[in-house]
Amino acid sequence: MAVSDTVLQHPPTKAGKGQRPGIALAVIAAAQLMVVLDATIVNIALPHIQDALKFSTTDLSWVINAYTLTFGGLLLLGGRAGDILGRRRVFIVGVLLFGFASLLGGLAQNSGMLLASRALQGIGGAICSPTAFALIATNFKEGPERNRAFGVFSAVAGSGAAIGLLAGGLLTQYLNWRWVLFVNVPIAVLIALAAPRYINESERHPGRFDVVGALTSTLGLVGLVYGFIRVASDGWSDTLAIVSFSAAVVLMVLFVVTERRTAQPITPLHMFANRNRSGSYVIMLCMAAAMFGIFFYVTLFVQRTLGYSPLKAGVAFLPISAAIILAAQLSSAFQPKTGPKPFMAGGSLLVVIGLTWLTQTSATSGYPEGVLGPTVIFGFGMGCIFVPMMLISVSGVAPYETGAASGLLNATQQIGGSLGLSILTTVFGTAAKNEFGKQLPSFMAHATDAQKADFAKTGQMPGSWGNEVLAHGISQAFIVGAVLSVVALVTAVFVIKPKASELSAEPVHGGLA
Repeated sequence: MAVSDTVLQHPPTKAGKGQRPGIALAVIAAAQLMVVLDATIVNIALPHIQDALKFSTTDLSWVINAYTLTFGGLLLLGGRAGDILGRRRVFIVGVLLFGFASLLGGLAQNSGMLLASRALQGIGGAICSPTAFALIATNFKEGPERNRAFGVFSAVAGSGAAIGLLAGGLLTQYLNWRWVLFVNVPIAVLIALAAPRYINESERHPGRFDVVGALTSTLGLVGLVYGFIRVASDGWSDTLAIVSFSAAVVLMVLFVVTERRTAQPITPLHMFANRNRSGSYVIMLCMAAAMFGIFFYVTLFVQRTLGYSPLKAGVAFLPISAAIILAAQLSSAFQPKTGPKPFMAGGSLLVVIGLTWLTQTSATSGYPEGVLGPTVIFGFGMGCIFVPMMLISVSGVAPYETGAASGLLNATQQIGGSLGLSILTTVFGTAAKNEFGKQLPSFMAHATDAQKADFAKTGQMPGSWGNEVLAHGISQAFIVGAVLSVVALVTAVFVIKPKASELSAEPVHGGLA
């Protein structure tokens, strides 16, 4: 799920008058939908991917993280590339790269090939997503026409998560998991063919690429995530985990030094000087971690423990998407009267309640009390937070830096989700191993020969024993999610102090996905 991408880093170019503005908007929106729904369409297929390519539950999180790390880490560089090289040109390259990576992922015969393709998908998404948003300013005249285009774009982005859940369920159940990736290929080809015909190119702006900054930050984050996932499977004394954490620290220090010295940094560090903006980034980091955890672990729970089919699992998640969309609309409507803080604090409190409820997950939990109740509360809380958080992130920023400010919020969501999921996975792995040890004697005493043979082949206990292990690991992982949401709540209450004069009355264009 992603906050739709950046407000322009430079004053918008004057839109040319296209012959078919409706088609141009459809092409741009289709690209954004393709990138956005990929965040959820793959989630529903995770249990099937795990079985087909022999992932452990902890390593399975890389299917999500490989995409979000490269997407979030290179997002600002992708937006800069569009400004310098031409947005339509860069947009087409990103779309084709995304489609090619999807093809490779669908053809993957082992876990390494799938993870490499997911990382490549993230690079493609980081290239085409920010340019897709920026192309609206290039192709639609300022005023009602552009506002309508932004509205359509936001609606598409906002519905992407729900569409992805249903599409993932349908494709996995009636074809197979590979089609959640193959489906992107024809869409990408059609977009790439239509773009030169219906979309105007933007003017090029002189500038430099902060490649060192982008790479050091992305590789540093990969090191952190890899370290946590190694700990989940091999413990804190694992040599590779220690080396990974050490490398991550060195790379992040190098990133900060680079950003302080370069003339055109990919991440302007002075953005963090404003307490409200920094607070919004902290809240996004914490909330994204919780959201990624819900979509990852609850997906496994409803299919492994509750025995839902992929399609039924997709439908089971629709209430959380509906809650997010409804709350976001209410939050947006009441912003002029209440300001952002009540919705940020109230939404954070709802998220704390939802995640605390999820810590009670057990192998006997049913859908209404184990999934529906807590996720709807969580979704409504998230929906309350998104719009005011977007407003806060760009308030008081010079017009030419609004792209950097909103882009940082988007990148923070992807990065926070990846880091958070890796931390939750570390806790899950440790708790699941402990529960595994408790369940093993009972399993060996009461399991059938067929069940023991299955255990010898997969290393996972089937039936109620496996459900106990999975549910216990999930409940413990969500304790971390609940703690992170408390950090967000404290930040919203005590750090966020917006001044009315800093907040624009204009709506923030960009949806939720």
